[in-house]
Amino acid sequence: MLTFIAFAVVIAGCVNWLLIGLLQYDFVAGIFGYQGSIFSRLIYIVIGAGALFLVVKLFLDKGSIHIWGSKKKFKRAYATSDIEASKEDVEKKKLEQRKKESGYQDHDYDYDYEERLKREQTFFDEHLKRK
Repeated sequence: MLTFIAFAVVIAGCVNWLLIGLLQYDFVAGIFGYQGSIFSRLIYIVIGAGALFLVVKLFLDKGSIHIWGSKKKFKRAYATSDIEASKEDVEKKKLEQRKKESGYQDHDYDYDYEERLKREQTFFDEHLKRK
C-alpha cells in the first residue's frame, strides 16, 4: 500500500512538472500561494521522498516495482512463465533432434562429417534399390 501511495504522489509531482513545462504554472504553488510557503515546501518534500522510495524499491526488487497486490501473485505468474519458457525450450530441442535424425541440413548447425557420409551413402543405396 505504501508503494501505491508513493507512486500516486510521484505521478502528481510529474503532472505538476508537466504543467510547469507546458504552461509555466506551478499547481502546488498556485494552491498554497507561492513556492516558498511552508505547505508548498512540504508537498515538494513528500513528492521527492516518494520518488526516492520508489528508486530504492526498484533496486531492492531487482528492477521491478509491484504497485498494487502482493509479490506472491507476481512470483506465481513469473514461475508460470518460466514453465512455459522451459516447455518451449524442450520443443526446440525436440525439433533440433528431429532435424538431425531426418538429415535436414541447416547452415547454422554443424553435423559430424562421418554422419553426413553415412546419410549420403544411405540415400544413394535407397535410390539404387528403387530402380
